[in-house]
Amino acid sequence: MGNSVLESRRRLKVLIILLYYHPHSTGLTQYVRMLAEELARRGHQVTVAASCHSRDLPLGESTLNGVRIVRLWAPIAISRGRIMPFYPWTIYRLLRQHDIVNIHIPLLETALVAILAAIAGVRVIPTHHGDLILPRNRINDMITKIMFGLYKIMATRVQIIIGPSDDYADNSYYLLPFREKVRAIYPPISIPEPDPAGARKLRAEWQYDGGPVIGYAGRFVQEKRPDLLIRSLDVINKRHPNARIVFAGEYDISYEGTWQRHQDLVAQYKSQLLFLGLIRDKQKLANFYAACDVVVMSSDSDCFGLVQGEAMLCGTPVVMTDIPGGRVAVTTTGMGALAKRGDSRSIGEKTLEVLADPDRYARPREYIRSIFSLKECVNEYESILYEYAQN
Repeated sequence: MGNSVLESRRRLKVLIILLYYHPHSTGLTQYVRMLAEELARRGHQVTVAASCHSRDLPLGESTLNGVRIVRLWAPIAISRGRIMPFYPWTIYRLLRQHDIVNIHIPLLETALVAILAAIAGVRVIPTHHGDLILPRNRINDMITKIMFGLYKIMATRVQIIIGPSDDYADNSYYLLPFREKVRAIYPPISIPEPDPAGARKLRAEWQYDGGPVIGYAGRFVQEKRPDLLIRSLDVINKRHPNARIVFAGEYDISYEGTWQRHQDLVAQYKSQLLFLGLIRDKQKLANFYAACDVVVMSSDSDCFGLVQGEAMLCGTPVVMTDIPGGRVAVTTTGMGALAKRGDSRSIGEKTLEVLADPDRYARPREYIRSIFSLKECVNEYESILYEYAQN
């Protein structure tokens, strides 16, 4: 649907619901922030409802870049979730104020929102960001079963579910039972062009005796398997003994314990590892990508991986594990290589292949933008919101 047709329609009142919002930084929160702010920029009235997950954040209403944010009191944390005592009343009130609601799942309150939306006469458009996969233990196994059950209550009530790709939908235990409802939209990806001087400066700081710089952007958590990337140095070091892996992202995460479990491994390769922490500034993040020879994602599960598109837009090829959804960026663009899931040797071998022939994986920035576009993503969302919004 053309922009001129969309612009001629009435402006919508859109409620977006998720657990965490900016400044909480994950691929999901970045996705929602870009979507919400672009919809607001186009003139829609956008409200984001999320937990007030930090005492540093304003409880209740605030505004950021044209988006109204309602942060709910969330005094109790359970694993990755939050308990919000006044959630039903606040969400129902907000539903009555809006034309349509877009919920981002997994979300503990998925079924509750669907039921409240039905009472309020508002349609639900869910966006699925990945099947819930937690480290195995008794509590997490129970949480996983409950969350899937609540999701199914919602999924039976909606007419459409937005997924990150057809490849992921075909293999997702959440999406496959409702496959006929799934519409695939590539996630919004946007990052500034790198500053060449800034990238060179970073590279000079990080490079170890002229060796390659291998980037990792993301949380140090179980499903991302950063331990496999570290172990891949056994293979990489045979050709590049001076290689260095630079980690950008949170690593000491309380609900996971992954960082603590791998301290012996980190100590073993200490001289070749550098941990930067979370990079919030987009320009600095772009410079990080550009300073790397390759960015590696060693995930066991990942519905897409915004990091891949960001790295590609900054001119850096990627190595990704060959997993549903996660492999889409590489197979679509050709700007990288796929390694076997859970196999540190394969990850090392594919990293060496990319380092040996980087020109083979080079693609123009405009080509990547033509595939992973914030504008086109929001255009598709806008069409769906208009299609399903109540008159």
